[in-house]
This record gives sequence, structure tokens and C-alpha cells, in this order.
Amino acid sequence: MKFIDEAFIDVIAGDGGNGVASFRREKYVPRGGPDGGDGGRGGSIYAVADRNINTLIDYRYARIHRAKRGENGRGADQYGRGADDVVLRMPVGTVIVDADTNELIADLSADGMRALVARGGKGGLGNLHFKSSVNRAPRQHTAGEQGEQRKLRLELRVLADVGLLGMPNAGKSTLIRAISAARPKVADYPFTTLAPQLGVVRTDTNHSFVVADIPGLIEGAAEGAGLGHHFLRHLQRTRLLLHLVDIAPSDPSADPVHDARAIVRELKKFDPALHEKPRWLVLNKLDLIPEDERNARVKAFVKAYRWTGKVFAIAAINGNGCRELVYAVQEWLDAHPAATVEKAAEADAALRPVVVTPKPVRERTARRRRTAP
Repeated sequence: MKFIDEAFIDVIAGDGGNGVASFRREKYVPRGGPDGGDGGRGGSIYAVADRNINTLIDYRYARIHRAKRGENGRGADQYGRGADDVVLRMPVGTVIVDADTNELIADLSADGMRALVARGGKGGLGNLHFKSSVNRAPRQHTAGEQGEQRKLRLELRVLADVGLLGMPNAGKSTLIRAISAARPKVADYPFTTLAPQLGVVRTDTNHSFVVADIPGLIEGAAEGAGLGHHFLRHLQRTRLLLHLVDIAPSDPSADPVHDARAIVRELKKFDPALHEKPRWLVLNKLDLIPEDERNARVKAFVKAYRWTGKVFAIAAINGNGCRELVYAVQEWLDAHPAATVEKAAEADAALRPVVVTPKPVRERTARRRRTAP
């Protein structure tokens, strides 16, 4: 199945049914009075996170989602039937944004989360609501409200603990193959990875973490060079970034220090918050350097790059140094646990409006009145 991480859809909630003006007319019942019922509510549209879905491909081709309108009211005190709601199932990690205002509507970060994206219109009032001591035969009634209409942008951000960042051919796919059971494509040409890949790294029986590999970045990605930088959205949920650098490029004119700085600049252009995430430097392809020159080459790079954080030198192709890297990552993740469910829920509630599920409208049958004996 093709991986789709962005889609635009139109959601159109149902209109409310109209109220009706009607009067009770039965044999031997003079001046029966108003009995026009209310219209039914229109159907609303909800988005629900489903862990069994992993792509937005369904919404790339089905772009218009419309709920039905409510039924009109009828005489004999009969209310119109409310329309059924429409439920759109989306992958966990989907962010829903109003395409016209860029307002965040919902962030479906957990399985089963439910958000109202378009509210159905209320039903109109029948004339039985307008009767009074001075208005015994009201002919007023109201039309149903219109349902909400919105154009939505859906963005899928994969859920991972660690993100791999680097230039094309830095060895990200090779690393994720070496430390997990994931098998992304590996080749000797740029942009082998065209879609994000996830791998589960298991350090022991009870400990594991998820790694996300995204397509490589190049200088000018913010302006659309290469594959652009929209895949960086998949790193926004990660807790730790591993910046892979090819320390032994095949092109003699290539400058690993310049390439590493270019990646950081693109990261900052995309999202300053992502730029501030904890980031470790991983120097890859150590196997291509003579063993007696490796330490000097690593020290020279760190000095030229002016890096003061953690540094790991590995050879992903044969696994050299990967074990130490994996256990260091697991130790860091254990010391920096993710936010608790309660804190995440509070932050989520502060970011978007509270979703209130409308109460179902009961269908009312005709009301019989007793006549005097």
C-alpha cells in the first residue's frame, strides 16, 4: 500500500430538519390547538483514531464527506428523526487542521481518540412551542439550522521515540536495518528512502523503543530542493534525534562538516521547536577509514564542527558500535520518560476546543389527549 501522509478533505454536516405548523383536527374535538413537531438534527462528522490504519490513502481519493439532513417535523406532535453521524477513521498520529484558518482542530495522538470536526445543524421548532395564553393558534415555525462545512488538512505524524536525521546516503536505512527487524530499501544512490520507515529496537525482554527513518535532506530543502522537508513533521513527536553524518564520503570534494551544518539549518527553518530537541551526533561509515586513522578523523570532525554533545562513531554496515549506541539511547529514554497520559490530555485540551457530543434526539410519537365524557 502506498504511504500517504497528507490529504485535503471537505466535510459537510447535515442540516437540521424544519419545524412544521400544524393543528390538531379530530372528529368531535373542536379547537384542538397546535401540534406541529420539531425537525430532527442533522448528522455530525467525527474523526476517530484507529491503530489498524497506517496511511491517509483513503482520503486522497475520497475527498468529500457529507452527513444527511434531519427529517422535517410532522403534525400530531411528531418530531422529525435525527440523522446518523458520520465517523471517519484515521491513523493514530493524525493532526487535523482547518485549511482556511490554519486552526488546530484535533490531534489524534492515541488509539480511540474522537473529535468533532463538523457539527450538524439543530432542528427547527414546530408551532406547538409558540402557543401561549394570548396566542392560542400560532402559525410560527422555524427552519432547521445549517450544518457546518469545513475544508480540512490532514497530516500524519508517525509515533516514534527516536528519529534519524541526515543527508541522503548517510546510512540511516542501513542503521535501522542493523538495529531492528525493519527492512527498508538500501542502495548506492541518493533518495532510496521515499517514505518514512519505522523499526522497533528491542534491548531486552521488557525494554524497546521505536525508531523513525525519514527521507534524506539536502541544503535548500526549505525551498523545495530534493524531496523537500515536509517529511520532518514525522520527527516532531520524537524525544531524541540521531543526526547521522557520512564521515567517509565517496566524493573527495564533499565536506561532512558543511553537510552537517546544512541539515541543522534546514531543521531550524522548518520548526525551531524541532531544532531544540535533544540531538546526538552519529558518525557513520567508520569501516571505510583505516583503523589507525579513525580516532584522529573523528576528533578532527568534532573540532571543526564545534560539537559539545554526545558523539558516537559507528559502522552500520557491519554493526560496529551499534550496540553501544542502542543501549545508550535506551538508557536516555528511561531517564527521560514521555509525558504521562494525564499531562498529555491536559495539554491537548488546552490546544483545541472541547468536543461535546450532542445528545441523541428521541423520536416522539403522537400524543393522545383525553376528551371530556
